[in-house]
Amino acid sequence: MAVNLHIPQKSEIHPVAGVEVGTAEAGIRKADRKDLTVFRLAEGATVAGVFTTNRFRAAPVQLSERHLASGAGIRALVINTGNANAGTGEPGLLAAQQTCETLAGLLGIAPEQVLPFSTGVILEPLPVDRLTAALPAAVQGLQPGNWFDAAYGIMTTDTQPKITSRKVVLGEHTVTITGISKGAGMIRPNMATMLGFLATDAGIDAALLREVTREIADCSFNRITVDGDTSTNDSFIIMASGQAGLKVASRNDPHFTALFEALAEAALELAQKIVRDAEGATKFITVRVEEAANAEEALTVAYAVAQSPLVKTAFYASDPNLGRILCAVGYAGIADLDVSRTRLWLGDTLVASDGGRHPEYTEEDGQRVMKEAEIVVRIALGRGAHTETVYTCDFSHEYVSINADYRS
Repeated sequence: MAVNLHIPQKSEIHPVAGVEVGTAEAGIRKADRKDLTVFRLAEGATVAGVFTTNRFRAAPVQLSERHLASGAGIRALVINTGNANAGTGEPGLLAAQQTCETLAGLLGIAPEQVLPFSTGVILEPLPVDRLTAALPAAVQGLQPGNWFDAAYGIMTTDTQPKITSRKVVLGEHTVTITGISKGAGMIRPNMATMLGFLATDAGIDAALLREVTREIADCSFNRITVDGDTSTNDSFIIMASGQAGLKVASRNDPHFTALFEALAEAALELAQKIVRDAEGATKFITVRVEEAANAEEALTVAYAVAQSPLVKTAFYASDPNLGRILCAVGYAGIADLDVSRTRLWLGDTLVASDGGRHPEYTEEDGQRVMKEAEIVVRIALGRGAHTETVYTCDFSHEYVSINADYRS
């Protein structure tokens, strides 16, 4: 059951000029579901991506990176669910290439102008014949307003579609930003088993967009964890069609900051929706580490807490067994950590200080916060001025059930 995951009304989802979306049923893994999605981009659009660091990178990830590096000018994306096309060796690469060639032929573009994406079961051959047979239907259905269909079409173990949309006024221009993501388990940066696609009708210089995409990923999708597993297929793409009439060519542009912040907010919303819809999640947890010596140290501590099975199961049980949090802070790897300067808050309640339990803390205070659906954990290390935030969830019985039955 998703935790406070807002699903907008269709009327709140704004089409992005220069971006068309189509979906189809390919029967990749399950019948009678739209499991194939195609994006078509206007000529002149710029595209950038950030991908998984897993060494068993899926075939479509390898090919997408290659096509982006070619400088051919990306004009289309194709996404299938149900099969990850990962751990499939050379046949997997050939299947991804065949997918690009077929779609390119249908759209009248070069195969290098297509980015392929897959998500689903690893180590199984991609039924590429079924996929390519369904591409004409997806192309025939291309429309600017099909974002909701795409949000549903890329789901795997997700229980809810993840979609966001907004309009931003930048000078004389009104810019649209719309995006979708998927992911519920196997979530841990860099990146998570997630797919994220964010589009804007602003124009963004290609080199600048590459920088911006990495920075936005680092403050959104690379700040979430469900179970600590980095997938083989993680991909986050930003598309800038340039159809709004606004072109941002450098960081010195007067509209750069506002556009960057709007894109980053949309990406963070999509990333947080993944955690809110995490497999079996009943609670959304924010872990904020303050007073760290540097950003890396803050993130190391935050992830130690956010990924601890003992911490996560305590949250599921609403059990204020908060020594588990201190334990995780202690083993995070800061050799010279002065525990006497470390403080821990659960919500607005100071739990630990001076190396031990805070004198005014009561079990009742802890239970009150632990019963909430959204919980903030604050940890001050007393070592500097750096703050980092990570988003996670609890571990429930349902998480085990979902993953035990995943291939059933």
